[in-house]
Amino acid sequence: MQRIKSFLKGNTMLIALIVVIILFQALIIAAGKGSLLKPQNVSNIIAQNSYVVILATGMLLCILTGGNIDLSIGSVIATVGAVAGMLIVEMHMNVYLTIIICLLVGTFIGAIQAYCIAYIGIPPFIATLGGMLLWRGVAQVILNGMTLAPYPDNYLKYFTSFLPGTDDPAFLLTTTLIIAAVICAVYVAFELQGRAKKIKKGYSVESMPMLITRLITICAVIMVFAYLLGNYKGYPVVLILVSLVVLAYAYFTRNTVPGRYLYALGGNAKATRLSGVDTKKMMFFAYTNMGFLCAVAALVCVARFNSSAPSLGDGYELDAIGACFIGGASAYGGTGTVGGSVIGAIFMGVLNNGMSILGIDANWQKAVKGFVLVAAVAFDVISKKKVKA
Repeated sequence: MQRIKSFLKGNTMLIALIVVIILFQALIIAAGKGSLLKPQNVSNIIAQNSYVVILATGMLLCILTGGNIDLSIGSVIATVGAVAGMLIVEMHMNVYLTIIICLLVGTFIGAIQAYCIAYIGIPPFIATLGGMLLWRGVAQVILNGMTLAPYPDNYLKYFTSFLPGTDDPAFLLTTTLIIAAVICAVYVAFELQGRAKKIKKGYSVESMPMLITRLITICAVIMVFAYLLGNYKGYPVVLILVSLVVLAYAYFTRNTVPGRYLYALGGNAKATRLSGVDTKKMMFFAYTNMGFLCAVAALVCVARFNSSAPSLGDGYELDAIGACFIGGASAYGGTGTVGGSVIGAIFMGVLNNGMSILGIDANWQKAVKGFVLVAAVAFDVISKKKVKA
């Protein structure tokens, strides 16, 4: 019973996500408006929320440092998008060179803000609030208030195309399912190997029946997901990009010393500093990294919209922050996972998409998302108080 309670507590948002998907699926079918899980709609959800996952991954690192956030990410995306538009659309520069320049621009912007926060001592809220105004203005200046479009196909194919890229329905579905099966096999092997290592080191692990149940559930979800994508156009290329980002940062936060330093910094900054960790360096890294991921998200966004506009990225910071907190990140820092942030981003995406299909007014959609965000943070705060009590 204790293990079941522990499992439910550790997977609260995942269970909530499944419940919301089932609820919207039932409501949409009852309303006669199609299906939330229609293959094309699933692919659209991925395209519409890929930037949220990327940004939430970077935002998590900022939040881990002590509940800090970055309010400038939407404006940084607008600036990087403006640079991409000028170089590719206006100057017809080489696509690969442009991508490198955009990544460097985003990283440089992040480093400027990170230096102000880590070494000058400006509070993150103030530094990034200033950045939100500054970089939005820079984007307006670069674009001169205009929208640049369209982007060439040799750029769009890296973010908007699909794999395996065939028109044969049978081959497409078969290939998609085979790839998913391989992914499941690799995942199961890593989980079993990790469990064996923990047992060898004397750590407590979940029971084998619980592990098998979890693995079967996750693999079933992956296969169903692949089946839906295989009945449309296959795997979106942007999904592969997002998966690489998520896997890289999940490994970084869980299995590297600098990643664990971020958790320690958020748990007790003074103790971490006295133990010999360069906390300023870690803070600098977190916000510089946020600038880099803003550039990655900007490249994805301009491809999706096929244009660069001064309004690009408006409100994206709220989506990223909301995804992290809904996914279990603590408002006090030191707690949260990349996987949780991904679940939070998907949760927000399903809410947006489901309410849109049902024809719910945009104002009510904002109200619902606001309520969910406050409820998630309230749950975190109340849980913390119970533990202290």
